[in-house]
Amino acid sequence: MPRYSDELIKSVLRATKTIAMVGASGNEMRPSYFAMKYLLDKGFVVHPVNPGMAGKEILGRLVYGALKDVPAPVDMVDIFRGSDAALGVVEEALAEKDRLGLKTIWMQLGVINEEAAAKARDAGLTVVMDRCPKIEYGRFSGEIGWMGVNRRVIDNRKPLLFGKGGSLRRT
Repeated sequence: MPRYSDELIKSVLRATKTIAMVGASGNEMRPSYFAMKYLLDKGFVVHPVNPGMAGKEILGRLVYGALKDVPAPVDMVDIFRGSDAALGVVEEALAEKDRLGLKTIWMQLGVINEEAAAKARDAGLTVVMDRCPKIEYGRFSGEIGWMGVNRRVIDNRKPLLFGKGGSLRRT
């Protein structure tokens, strides 16, 4: 499993404002749906990409058929597809890298593709694999800690969130 420092994950989340979510689903039972909902609720702009739903909406956001159709800027491409599809998504993202102003390729939980990661890194992009930005945001903002998860401490203090001074505070 790839390892990333907390500082790297925090810096990516702080710098990201706009996400193209490749593999977004309109099915509210799918992980991509509630990840998208969470990220939208946290103030990120999310452009869903799903060729089967192009022109429709997910959570009030227009769905695009391909990354070439997504309006710039896009800071992060979040890949909600299988590991075998990641290389194709990265190649498509690299073709649009300059137009979009792309900085990060993020592969969701269970998505690991070393060839895709190497291509993205060689193009100057930051790569995160086998992680979920929703989970990482919740972990660093303290929201997951409300339930005593991943802190090794259970207490009744409310965490400091993004806009209120948490460890991911945006400047």
